[in-house]
Amino acid sequence: MRNLVVQDLGWNAPEEAQRTRLSETLCVPCPHFDPARTHHIGLFLGEGVGEEVVPVAVRLLERLAEASGRRLALHWGGAIGFPAKEQCGRSLSPETIALAESVFAEGGALFCGPGGDRFVYELRREFDLYCKFTPLEPLPEVRAAGSVRPEVAAATDIVAVRENMGGIYQGEWSEERDSSGERLAAHRFEYREADVRRIVEVAARLAAQRRGRLHVVLKPGGIPTITALWRDCSEQIAAAADVELLELEIDNAVYQLIADPGQFDVIVSPNMFGDVLADCGSLLLASRGLSFSGNFNDRGNAVYQTGHGAARAIAGRNVANPIGQILSLGMMLRESFCWPEADVALRQAVRMAIAEGACTADIAMPHHRIVSTTEFAAIVERQLDCVASQA
Repeated sequence: MRNLVVQDLGWNAPEEAQRTRLSETLCVPCPHFDPARTHHIGLFLGEGVGEEVVPVAVRLLERLAEASGRRLALHWGGAIGFPAKEQCGRSLSPETIALAESVFAEGGALFCGPGGDRFVYELRREFDLYCKFTPLEPLPEVRAAGSVRPEVAAATDIVAVRENMGGIYQGEWSEERDSSGERLAAHRFEYREADVRRIVEVAARLAAQRRGRLHVVLKPGGIPTITALWRDCSEQIAAAADVELLELEIDNAVYQLIADPGQFDVIVSPNMFGDVLADCGSLLLASRGLSFSGNFNDRGNAVYQTGHGAARAIAGRNVANPIGQILSLGMMLRESFCWPEADVALRQAVRMAIAEGACTADIAMPHHRIVSTTEFAAIVERQLDCVASQA
């Protein structure tokens, strides 16, 4: 079988390719994938800009397969999020669940565009996708493009680990009227010790493989019993893993993340806090258009997505930044298909495109020309052809 050759762009590409998969730290690590097998991938365009950025990533995936000889089986799914809810009354439809089950049964993964309403929460609940990894590692070429000072962004090398199955996003809610006729909205949520322990164990194992520092984000005064549970579990698990544990309240954590990102290595947090931190952390990347993540369970299943949402305000204008979708593709190929060379090649092609002087408007810098989504995609594809060659 042919191999993917990764050229040099000023950093140690073989070292990047050999970096341990994040999913190795799961309670049950994702199984290793035989490259001779067919790669089954479930694809969902999603809403808004998803219809523009997902095809960009799929075309790059096909180019990688052509260069390497790996076999793809792409399974296109239908509507998710709000369009699905309009069609069948649910943002996660029975058809989507069935497609996901069939792809997972083949050892594959899901690659999603943005899905609104409760799509992501229901998908995580359906398949116990309890762990979300959000890497925060700014590309050097765009450090000057964001709101954060370049020297501050340069110190960022973080993995945020988010618990997906408990907390406010997975609670029970109702709305009624009180005796005076006023609307009363109620929401009940909880955390089980087993769920807290498994996510903190993942984060602690990851910190032990990295720089040995783990921050847990809580709110003692606001949610005292949940905070106490998370604190007790974190202290026990961090001590057993021999990693340094530090605790931050969510409001201070958001501030510290932007003011001094270099202090963080691995961050673990409850569901809603993790959501806030990941979106805030995209400031360190220069744009939400560069954010991405993966959601995992202990059965080897995973779903990959961007962090920017549907961005309906710019949908259909051919201006969306496809980098986050491209990097989420790289994460999928590394984590689910044990193809780190492809991840490195995609990242390298993106960096080369930016270094060539082209970018979308959200990361525009004085020395760059602003191009459309399709124009940037064509440049990245050309650069990928330079990076990925047949040996």
